[in-house]
Amino acid sequence: MKRKDKRTQEEENSNLPSVVGTRRNLRKQSKSKKKRIPIIIGKVLIVVILFAVLGVVVYGVKMMVDANKFLNDSYQPRETAVIEEQEKIDVQKEPISILLLGLDDNDERDIGSARTDSMILVTLNPQEELVSLVSIPRDTYTTIEAPGYQGKDKINAAFAHGGIDTTIETVSNLMDVPINFYATADFQAFEDIVDALGGVEIDVPFTLTEQNAKGEKVVDLKEGRHNLNGEEALAFARTRYVDNDVERGKRQQQVLEAIAQKAMSAGSIAKYKSILNALDGHITTDMPSNKILSVAQSGLTKDYKFDSYVFSWMSYDYMPYGEPISMVGLHQDSIDYISHRLRRSLDLDEPDERDEPGFVFESNGIIDPGTYPTDGYAVDN
Repeated sequence: MKRKDKRTQEEENSNLPSVVGTRRNLRKQSKSKKKRIPIIIGKVLIVVILFAVLGVVVYGVKMMVDANKFLNDSYQPRETAVIEEQEKIDVQKEPISILLLGLDDNDERDIGSARTDSMILVTLNPQEELVSLVSIPRDTYTTIEAPGYQGKDKINAAFAHGGIDTTIETVSNLMDVPINFYATADFQAFEDIVDALGGVEIDVPFTLTEQNAKGEKVVDLKEGRHNLNGEEALAFARTRYVDNDVERGKRQQQVLEAIAQKAMSAGSIAKYKSILNALDGHITTDMPSNKILSVAQSGLTKDYKFDSYVFSWMSYDYMPYGEPISMVGLHQDSIDYISHRLRRSLDLDEPDERDEPGFVFESNGIIDPGTYPTDGYAVDN
């Protein structure tokens, strides 16, 4: 995907919505957050997988059998050409990208066609000791090309249209970032891992009440710090009624980090068997176990820093069929900036002024035309 220069983009977008002059009041700023954090405590390769690998290091040969079986059972490779390219990568020395997907399906829901409820694109650079990631709003309007379907839809529909290959291609095209590996986990795994760890500590900034289909309260949280069980942690990470899709992505990252921190505690490491049992059958990845082990080894010997990015965006209702559908449009310069930072971490872009110390990104508020309909059926919120 080729990026256009700013002047050309502004000319093409002259008929699209702009929030220039109002962005400070609309929660649409994109800022990077940096902090020092060991990679095993980061959100790479779905933290629960790296936790299993860490257990291998701690417990030695006995657990190696359990963990290797788990990792091998979770392995679902893609086509031969992709496998051949993956085999060439030395993950201890070369940067890689991983698409992490939370699938909205389990035995209880029995949807039949899973949807990607959360999408996190991660890059890992072992030479720079840098992990970078961005949560992609599930309602982002974008182009999807799959066998039997070509059109525009929410980005989380890519999985339903064409599975993991279409999802990877869609995210890669949107971000202009190649994707080396993927990992998925359904939400039953999310709940089970939290329960196996004995809950996670989270500062809940709002009151949250949710009911099941029978009208029974299953989650009832007040504002404050809580030790959340699996069901509560999932509700906190997934609720869409208190803020918006982008803030929801931030909460998902917050809960993932809390899981990782709890998993790293000495008491939790001893629970490896129940954790592996909880995850069995709920996780898939195309990263072979030997490369996962190499990533873990890298994490144990390096001091990674952590860069987290958030898109600048707008929300709107799309009504081509009468009923409004909530969509998210991303600001063009926001995509360009985050794409550049991820590509820099993959050693694909040359540095520019956006990489200078102290640089703070501020969007001009011009929507990427690929994430906003031009057929007259979109109504800004």
